[in-house]
Amino acid sequence: MPDASDAQHPADRTGARHTGEDRVSDPERLRRRALFLRELSEAKALRDRVQPRRARAARMREQMRMRTFRW
Repeated sequence: MPDASDAQHPADRTGARHTGEDRVSDPERLRRRALFLRELSEAKALRDRVQPRRARAARMREQMRMRTFRW
C-alpha cells in the first residue's frame, strides 16, 4: 500500500526537479511568456474596441469587485 511519501506531482514523476533557478534562467520560456502576454493584451484591446458596450460592462464589474474586495 503506497504511503503519503509516494504521492508526487505528475510532472515530478519523470525525475526532473524544477527549482526557482531553472525557471528564471530559461530564456526561451521567458520569451514565449512575454509573447503570450503581449498577444493577450492586444486581444483584449481589440475586443474592447469591437464590443464597447460589453467592455464597459466588464469594466464596471471589475470596479465593483475592487470596491467590495476586502484586504
